[in-house]
Amino acid sequence: MTAFSLEPAQLAWCAELRALAADRLRPLAGKGEPGRVNRALVAELGALGLLSRLFTSGALDLCLMRESLARVCTEAETALALQGLGAHPVHTHGTAAQRARWLPRVSDGGAVAAFALSEPGAGSDAAALALAAHPDGPSGWRLTGEKCWISNAPEADFYTVFARTTPGAGARGVTAFLVPADRPGLTGSALDMLSPHPIGTLAFDAVPVTADDVLGTVDAGFRVAMDTLNLFRPSVGAFAVGMAQAALDATLAHTARRDAFGGTLKDLQSVAHQVAEMALRTESARLMVYAAATAYDTGADGVPRRAAMAKLLATETAQYVVDRAVQLHGARALRRGHPLEHLYREVRAPRIYEGASEVQRGIIAKELYKNLEDR
Repeated sequence: MTAFSLEPAQLAWCAELRALAADRLRPLAGKGEPGRVNRALVAELGALGLLSRLFTSGALDLCLMRESLARVCTEAETALALQGLGAHPVHTHGTAAQRARWLPRVSDGGAVAAFALSEPGAGSDAAALALAAHPDGPSGWRLTGEKCWISNAPEADFYTVFARTTPGAGARGVTAFLVPADRPGLTGSALDMLSPHPIGTLAFDAVPVTADDVLGTVDAGFRVAMDTLNLFRPSVGAFAVGMAQAALDATLAHTARRDAFGGTLKDLQSVAHQVAEMALRTESARLMVYAAATAYDTGADGVPRRAAMAKLLATETAQYVVDRAVQLHGARALRRGHPLEHLYREVRAPRIYEGASEVQRGIIAKELYKNLEDR
């Protein structure tokens, strides 16, 4: 297998995932309440064995899962991705006790995870976070402050929380903690957002944590965050590619059968060229995502740059493709409940979360100049 092609077994697995999404997951997604954790959907992802694969698969497999699910059921894709994002730090940096307690429950869909990095004043600039971890005894801290824009909050069962243990130290003074939702002093509220998946705020009022709750080592939490984001950024791109492909599929079907001006829409050169451009951009983004994921899996150089490029290109591409699809469908695509109306709402957020497009460009430039200096 190269970065530019998939093996027959991988293609068959993607087709199987799309079938499962249509038959088993989409009906459950339809019964969910917008803005709330759909625990039945999470449990079904666990029963199908997809959540356990989050901890046994590489980056490319994660991308194939996310792309395949997104093409059919974005709610299922997002539920799976949020389990991975919240629990990946436990899998890679947790203690044996932390892993034993939480990963089996995440894998079977019995526990909902969340990744709590962003704050009201520290979104894209993650190193500027201010949630304070004040020393409390010989091996403990009290967390005081806020988190905001946290997916699955306030309904998650545990949070991977990043807090400042050393003031004034920037990225070097951040520690990652595993914080169960029932800790005293931890409260939260839901936010009414454009995106249909749950997002909320968390308030920490002297929440107690100890050395047993640390993920990794003290003051090395920024590495935990970046390790997680380097894995998940290409897969955000895969989510975007899945949405772009769904929009392209719908547009091909619509323009092939829609009568207009004595023929069908596809007979109009202006339409055909737009569809060709949509396909070109979607395939380009897919190849960038696969290349970035393969680089991660093989330990190649330049993973942060490749991950940022994949996330940037794919999310911007999906925005373009879905917008073009809506335009070519006309007013019907804006009707509540239309697949493209749903995609139009879903496609906007990925250009912001896990590092906005502007942040990705900054990472790319930084890595390019770093390579120049190393020569």
